[in-house]
Amino acid sequence: MRIKRMSSSVESEADMARMRKDETQYKEVLQLSNAMKVKPSNKPERIWYNNIPFAANTKFSGRHDILNAVGEALVPETTASMLKSIALFGLGGVGKTQIAVQYAYQNMDKFDIILWVAADNAISIAQSFRTIAEGLGLVGSVEEVKDAAVSIYKVKSWLATTESTYLIIFDNADDLPALKTAWPGTSHGSVLLTTRDFTVATSLLTQYVQVNALDDQDGSKLLLKALDLDTTSPDDEKNALAINKIFGGLPLALAQVGGFIRQRRMSLKEFLPLYDRHSEKIDARKAPGSDYEHTLSTVWDVSFTKLTSISIQLLNLLSFFDPDGISEEVLLRGSQGIADEFSFLSDEMDLGDASEDLLRAALVNRTGESGVLSIHRLVQSAAQKRLSESESIRYFDAVVHMLCWGFPDHSSTDIGHQIAAWTQCEKCLPHVNRLVHLVNSRGNYSGDRQKYADLLLRCSWYLYESEMYNIARTMVEQAISTFQVSTGLYYASAIDLSGLILLDLAQPAQALNPFMHALEIRKAILGPEDPFVAYSQNNVALAYTEMGELELAFAAHQEAIRLRLKANSDRIGNSYSNMSSLLLRMGRPEEAEEMLSRCPSLKDFTDETFLSTGNPRFSGDMVLLSRIRLAQGQPTDALRLASKALSFRRKLLGNKLKTCDSQYDVACMLLKEGHENSAIQLLEEVVNMTETFAEGDGQRARALYKLAEVYKDRDMQAESATCKEKAATLRATLRPELKDAPFEEAEFSKLCLWMLW
Repeated sequence: MRIKRMSSSVESEADMARMRKDETQYKEVLQLSNAMKVKPSNKPERIWYNNIPFAANTKFSGRHDILNAVGEALVPETTASMLKSIALFGLGGVGKTQIAVQYAYQNMDKFDIILWVAADNAISIAQSFRTIAEGLGLVGSVEEVKDAAVSIYKVKSWLATTESTYLIIFDNADDLPALKTAWPGTSHGSVLLTTRDFTVATSLLTQYVQVNALDDQDGSKLLLKALDLDTTSPDDEKNALAINKIFGGLPLALAQVGGFIRQRRMSLKEFLPLYDRHSEKIDARKAPGSDYEHTLSTVWDVSFTKLTSISIQLLNLLSFFDPDGISEEVLLRGSQGIADEFSFLSDEMDLGDASEDLLRAALVNRTGESGVLSIHRLVQSAAQKRLSESESIRYFDAVVHMLCWGFPDHSSTDIGHQIAAWTQCEKCLPHVNRLVHLVNSRGNYSGDRQKYADLLLRCSWYLYESEMYNIARTMVEQAISTFQVSTGLYYASAIDLSGLILLDLAQPAQALNPFMHALEIRKAILGPEDPFVAYSQNNVALAYTEMGELELAFAAHQEAIRLRLKANSDRIGNSYSNMSSLLLRMGRPEEAEEMLSRCPSLKDFTDETFLSTGNPRFSGDMVLLSRIRLAQGQPTDALRLASKALSFRRKLLGNKLKTCDSQYDVACMLLKEGHENSAIQLLEEVVNMTETFAEGDGQRARALYKLAEVYKDRDMQAESATCKEKAATLRATLRPELKDAPFEEAEFSKLCLWMLW
């Protein structure tokens, strides 16, 4: 639920007017405000847009009762008192997506906007919202385009204010936590959702329809329609009925069979004997969907026998990729240095020849402009079932090799390095997620476990630096369990990363154990005096700091500084910054400033040179210096530095935890300066931004706490009570031990880190 904006634009503009009287003092705040503003339109613009990824299905048949139910549930009005929604729930392959497509095309005259979201998981949702935000013209800069949370936030904000009637279709929505971050928080509009998960179908929606397999009559009609026959005979109808029974009335299976028969120019009567010769004995009376992937695989076996050897190799490789967007660039560039049997992938002409055979047999599709291949999930399943265990391992390892190209080596965890490689990382990310899913659902595929673990680790570092913590956590845990050697440096890196994720998610006590473990591994391998041991010492100190064990943190930071000074390490600045943060936490701001000034990269910096820098790499240190200035009783300088740091983080990171943390800082400083309306606006934005990513609950609870207090001071009792209830509920969910804690800032600050670097 979005926060209702309490402060009027007039009041907020009054704040800005007061700041403009002393533009030098508030220069950075004003720049930040201007950059954050969404230009208002005097007259709301009504636009038309859709991103439906499928063409209208001219062979769609039946389902009139379900289409009528959906039509009655979804009312295209902008003034409806509540969001209209309905879910299509049922087995995979039962035709839910096709029903959604049919409904969308049948009602294009009723909805101005139709938004299609591939909702399989958080990654696909993020990519869909980027496409939508770009299509609606809601993002401008490269930094905004690459940030999923910004796209989700801007699309949801736009939907809340648009005069256009809209329909959102969430397809294959089986991941409830990911779906919640994308759910529109508006009181109008329509949502159609397809899912195989009953919990999803009943959690966020007002009603659902169960989609079952087709009965004999409708299934036969669908198959006959798929064949494009001018006329049908009684024999055709009889054979169509028999085929429908074999495939359990599943529309997806019938469409695939119809395409195969049409491609081979066979009769229905010829198909059944051919199918018998290429299938195992099946029980036609089994429940619909019980084994349709197995039976379909035998149909595709006939097509597979017509392929060349390199086309078969390509098909087998593609069966291990995410099916919907396989960039040819990943195949061409990722295959450099691969085993000889796959060397054809690195030659553009050879790859094209292999793709051509698959395209001719209708086993894959290709988008010409973008050079992206897609493959049906049933074809993937059929291809994999033909492989022996050793073949599966070989192809799995080849895909791992190709995907490693997409991610920088995890020895470099610099955010600038990671973001620079954003495009190739994004191309590979869904495919790594697919490998993880295969391993989790079907067991280990990898022969080279160390290589697979390395890929998971590289991908996890990217996800961590991109602040996609929950996905990173799942992936690094699999990396840790995959490493064959649990005493190596790569393993220590994975252990460290698991701790850093826990730390950023405000779980320092849980983070301490992996940090200690990594420290012992590095000492054992490198020796206790190696400068790389200092990296672990810093992490241990950060955990102690957040736990309130300040003396232990101090000792660990001192050891890290000693080791790096002894080795003349170029990472000494990192240790100085961390020690500075600890000294401030200990209530020693003057010593904190002196320690920060030792950083080689900040040598001879003043506040003004800090503010004039265009390097966002300093944003963490800028946040620290702003807090030092605040502790020194210099609120104006603190506000200027905090505002500049927030601008940097918005540009570099988008709508993520660190940005929300900085925005909270700026809002609190504005409150102390008497600019309440601007502070309220920033806090409300924190609340709404944190609804777009799963890791934002702690930041949202703290912002709601602050809003409750501000509204109370303004005698807005109803608004204050609403925010207070939401804040308390979030805190009790996140930290049950704090359920009865006092309603005060110190208790809500426990949900967030002292310092988010």
